[in-house]
Amino acid sequence: MTEQDGLPPGYPQEWEADVVLADGMVAHVRPIRPDDAELIHEFHAGQSEESIYLRFFAPIKRLSDKDVHRFTHVDYVDRVALVMTIRDKIAGIGRYDRIERGGQVAEVAFNVSDHHQGRGIGSVLLEHLADIGREAGVRRFVADVLPQNRKMIGVFRDAGYDASHEFDDGVIAVSFDIEPTDASRAVRMSREHRSEARSVRQVLHPASVAVIGASRRSDTVGRAFLEHIVAGGYTGALYAVNNRAEPGTDIGGLPSHRTVCDIEGGVALAVIAVPATDVLGIVDECADAGVKALVVASEGFAEAGPEGEQLQQGLLARARSYGMRVLGPNSFGLINNDPEVALDASLAAPEHLPPHGRLGLFAQSGALGVAVLASAQRRRLGISTFASAGNRVDISGNDLMQYWLDDDATSAVGLYLESMGNPRKFSRIARKLSSVKPVIVVKSGVGKFGTPRGHRVRATHERPEAFAQMLKQAGVIRVENTHQLFDVAQLVVNQPLPGGRRVGVVTNSDALGSLAADAALSWGMEVVHGPVSVNAEARVEEFRRVVEEALARDDVDSLVACFIPPVASIDPEVVEAVGAAVAGRGKPCVANFLGMRGVSPGGAVPTYATPEDAVRALASATRYADWLRSDRGTRVRPDRINRRTVHELVATVLQRSPRGEALPQEETTALLAAYGIEVWSSVPVHSDEEAVEVYRQMKGTVVLKATSPLLQHQPGQGWIRTGLRHPKAVGAAYRDLRALMEPVGAEGIAVQRMAAPGGVAVEVHSTEDALFGPVVGFGVAGVPIDLLGDMSSRFPPLTDVDIVDMVTSIRAAPMLDGYRGAMPVDHGALYDLIARVSVLADDHPEIASLRLNPVMAHQDGVDVLGASVQIAPAPTRTDAERRAMLS
Repeated sequence: MTEQDGLPPGYPQEWEADVVLADGMVAHVRPIRPDDAELIHEFHAGQSEESIYLRFFAPIKRLSDKDVHRFTHVDYVDRVALVMTIRDKIAGIGRYDRIERGGQVAEVAFNVSDHHQGRGIGSVLLEHLADIGREAGVRRFVADVLPQNRKMIGVFRDAGYDASHEFDDGVIAVSFDIEPTDASRAVRMSREHRSEARSVRQVLHPASVAVIGASRRSDTVGRAFLEHIVAGGYTGALYAVNNRAEPGTDIGGLPSHRTVCDIEGGVALAVIAVPATDVLGIVDECADAGVKALVVASEGFAEAGPEGEQLQQGLLARARSYGMRVLGPNSFGLINNDPEVALDASLAAPEHLPPHGRLGLFAQSGALGVAVLASAQRRRLGISTFASAGNRVDISGNDLMQYWLDDDATSAVGLYLESMGNPRKFSRIARKLSSVKPVIVVKSGVGKFGTPRGHRVRATHERPEAFAQMLKQAGVIRVENTHQLFDVAQLVVNQPLPGGRRVGVVTNSDALGSLAADAALSWGMEVVHGPVSVNAEARVEEFRRVVEEALARDDVDSLVACFIPPVASIDPEVVEAVGAAVAGRGKPCVANFLGMRGVSPGGAVPTYATPEDAVRALASATRYADWLRSDRGTRVRPDRINRRTVHELVATVLQRSPRGEALPQEETTALLAAYGIEVWSSVPVHSDEEAVEVYRQMKGTVVLKATSPLLQHQPGQGWIRTGLRHPKAVGAAYRDLRALMEPVGAEGIAVQRMAAPGGVAVEVHSTEDALFGPVVGFGVAGVPIDLLGDMSSRFPPLTDVDIVDMVTSIRAAPMLDGYRGAMPVDHGALYDLIARVSVLADDHPEIASLRLNPVMAHQDGVDVLGASVQIAPAPTRTDAERRAMLS
C-alpha cells in the first residue's frame, strides 16, 4: 500500500481481521496507523487512573503529542502495534518492540479499555501479535508487569505458553517462547469455541425480535415471517417495523413502528425483509438501536451479479463494524423449537414445521430449506434448531457446529452444504463434534459447477476424493442427498449405536429378507442371524417373538425387521409390537414396514420404504460407531525439526524472487534436512566426460536420470538409466539419454548413487491449496499413481493413526507388505517420512508444492532419491494460528 491510498508505506493489510469476542460480539483488529493519533488521545482520556498507572507505571493524565507520534508511527517490522476497534473506537492496543533490530526477543505490552474489560480483548491481541512475531522471526516475548496488574498477568498465564516469572525491584518480569504448544493451541481453540457458540446462541435465543419490512399485505415475505413467529408461539417480545406504516396502526395484530429505533428497550434480533438496496440503511438503523444480530431474508445480493456483490460486501463490512452477526442474505430464516423460546423465524409454512426434537439442521439455500424441513415433518422427525445461511456472508455451518457442541438439546446434526468457505476449520470442528454427536453431511462436491452464485468460495485444485477423505478423517457421516440424511438421522436420534457389524434379519417375506441380507453384505455388514422368516399370515405375537429372540442373541449387534402386510395397509399393532420388543434392548433396530417411512408413532423405531434404505442407514451408523470406538491417535511431532532454518531460507528465496520459484537442488536438500529428511546427492552433469568423472568420484554403481520438469509425467519413456558400473557404460548412457531428450526440448541430466536392489518406489508430496490449505499425498510411484490415480490424501495436522490409514488405504498397499514373496518394507520409517512432510507443510504455507519421488521403501528404511520444492508467497490460510473470521 502507498500513502496515496491513505495508508502508510509498508502497511500490512493482511494483518486486518474481524474476530468474535468472549461475549459473542464482533470486533476488528488492524495495524496501528499515524491517523490514529486522536483516537489514541480519546482512548487514554477514557481510562481510569489505575489503568493508566498499571500500563505506564506513572500517573499520566494526558499523553504528549511526542509519545502519541511514537506510538502511532511504527515500521511494522521491529516495532509492531495493533489496535482493536469496536464501532470505529479503539477498545484495546497491543504492541511489541524488538529488543534489538532484527532480533528474536521483543517486549510486549497491552492496554485494554476500562469499558471493554472481560471481553477477551487482551487474549486476542496476544494471539495476533505472537503469530505476526513468529512470521517475522521473533521467538520470545518479554514484559514487565506490576504485581497488582492481575488481569495482564492472567492474560500471559492463561495463554498456554510456558511462561517464567521473576520478581525484581517491584516489577514482575514475564518471559515466554511464542512457538505454539499443545496447551496454547488448546486455549486458542477453546476460546474460539466459546466465543462463536455464544455468538450463535444470541441469534437462536433472542429475548426480542423485530421483523423489518412487515407489511399489511399477506403475500409479502416480511408478513410471512411475522405470521410464522406469531403462530409458533414465540415467548419473547415481537415487533413489526414498516417505515410506511402510519403511527398507531397494526400489522398482523401488532403495533407497527416506523423504524427499529422507535422500539423502547431495544431489540436483540432483527429479521430484515426489504429490497436489497434498502438493506444497508436498515443495518445502520439496527446498529443505532443496539441490535445484536441480523437475519437478512432479502434477495438481490451476490447471487444477482456484480452490483449485488458490492451490496453484499457492504452488508458484511457494516454489520461487523457494528459488532453484529449476520445470517444470510437470501436466508430462509431460523427455527428454535426449545419450548422456552418457540421461535419460528422462517418462511416454512406452519404445516411443514417439524416437531420439537433432538436433530440440529443447517441448510444454505431457501429452496433446500423448504425441502429439508418438509421432509423432516413428513417423517415425524423432531428438530431442536434450524438455520438457513443463504449466501453465507457471515454465519456458516462452522458457527452452528460450535453452538451444537454444547447444546444439550441436540443429539445429532445434519448439514446440507452447497459450498464450504473454510474446510480446514470445518474439519477441526467437525472432528470434535463427531466425537460426541453424529454429524451427517450432504455435499455433492467441491468443483466450480457445484457452487451456487453468491457464495464466497476459494478455488481448489484438489480432487473430489480428497474432500471425501477430509470428511472421513473428521468422522463425518457423508450421504448423497437429503433422503439419505434423514434415513440416517432418524436412526441415530432414536436408537442406540450398533456395538459391531453383526446383523440379524427377521421378516415375514422371503423376498424382503433376501434383499435385506444381500444389502447388508454389500455394505460390509456380517449377517449372523437369519434371514428368519415367519409365515406371511403369521400373527403379531409370532413376529414379535422372532424380533425378541434375535435381539436377545449375544452375537447380534443390530436388527433389520421387514414386514409386508397381508392386506393393503400396515397393521399398527405390528409397529407397536416391534417397538415394544426393541425398547430397552440397547441394540438398534431398523424396520421396513412396506409403505411407511419415518419415525414410528411413539418414536420407537425408524422405518424405511425399502430394505435397502434401512440397511444403508444402519451401515452408516455402524461405520460411525466403529470410528467412535477406534483409536484416533496422537498428533505427530517428529524430532530433529529446525523451523527457523526453513523460515530463513524461505525468506531469502522470496526476497530474491518475490513471486516465488522452484528451489535449486542445494536449497531443496537444505530445506528438507531441517526437518530430518535426507535427500540422496544428485550431481548435475553437462557432458559424457563430466558424467564419467562424477561416477569415478562416487565409487560405486550409479544411475543417470533426466531432471527436467517436462518429463515428470511422461512414464515409460526411459528417462533413467540404472545399474551403471563402468565408465564406458556411463558415457554411453549419457549420450543415449541426451539424444532421447533433445526432440522434446528437455534439458538436465544428473548422476546419482544407485539404491540397493529391491524395495518399492513410492511418492510423498504436499501442496498448499487455496481452499483446503496443506494437503499431503501418498502412493506407489509409477503406474499406480500416473495411470490409476491410486493416491491417498490427508489434511494436516495428522495423527499417527491418520498416517497408518493413509498408507494402508491405497489399492497398491499389498506391494508394501511383501507382495509375491518380496520383503515387507519398513513401515515405521515410511510413516516417519510422511509425518515430517506433513509437519513441514503445516508449518510453512510458503511451500506451494513439495514432491519426494522416487522414494525407495525397503526392509531397512527409506531412501529419498529425488525431491523438488516450489516456494511462493504464503496465501492467507482460512484457519491460521490467530483467530479471524473469513472476510
